Amino acid sequence: MRKIFIPLFLIAGLLFSCNNNPDTSGNKTTTTVPSVPTINYAYTTSYPHDTTSFTEGFLIHEGILFESTGATEGLPQTKSLFGIVDMKTGKIETKVELDGKKYFGEGIAFLNGKIYQLTYQTKVGFIYDATTFEKIRDFTFPSEEGWGLTTDGKNLIMSDGTHIITYLDPNTLQTVKTINVTEDGIEKYFLNELEYINGYLYANVWTTNTIVKIDTGNGKVVGKLDLTSLVDESKNIFPGSLEMNGIAYDPKSDKIYVTGKLWPKIYEITFGH
Repeated sequence: MRKIFIPLFLIAGLLFSCNNNPDTSGNKTTTTVPSVPTINYAYTTSYPHDTTSFTEGFLIHEGILFESTGATEGLPQTKSLFGIVDMKTGKIETKVELDGKKYFGEGIAFLNGKIYQLTYQTKVGFIYDATTFEKIRDFTFPSEEGWGLTTDGKNLIMSDGTHIITYLDPNTLQTVKTINVTEDGIEKYFLNELEYINGYLYANVWTTNTIVKIDTGNGKVVGKLDLTSLVDESKNIFPGSLEMNGIAYDPKSDKIYVTGKLWPKIYEITFGH
């Protein structure tokens, strides 16, 4: 981003001009800024989470919690893999591991008997058999980067770190449509890990403690969860905890799980959705 510097004498001149040109109309207008409602939540219980897991994908498939992780520079304990989370220990039973020197693992999604996996900046994704975890093939995607991945049961839905959400046909991997996500009319950037819940899209917002609820029809943010208390608790338990990233929804039990990169816990929460 370019920075624009304004000389101090110009700033002073502008302030002087403003102070010496009061509003003489006698009319004062107040601009009301729209406010996205806060979604209240309740903390139910927690489970262990592996503090070496750099969480990039989080989901429930047939009642089983899956997690995908990335291998990030400067953290040699991290790996690009995905597998089943042991709810008693937080450890991942690895089903697929990528070459961390080539690929940074990102979001995953199950659809039509297959698992789809994104990578970060290589524009490459992978498709696996959902039962055997054997790789079927590679694919390319249109976005410059791969971040979060989920599904509405028909299409794959991916984020790329911008304000754009892309729907992909699971057979052709071509773009079906895109959604421009906005909050109070302003484009909402840094959309990360995704989860589709009862017709709405939920997204972690990178570097924040916020999950936003998105209307998939018009892309508007219609609700926000502030999970600062969970972030603070995680960092108090394990100072190495990084940003929140991970939303998993079990439609059968109506349970919702959240976590973050290198967090010591997975939190089960409830909220109206």
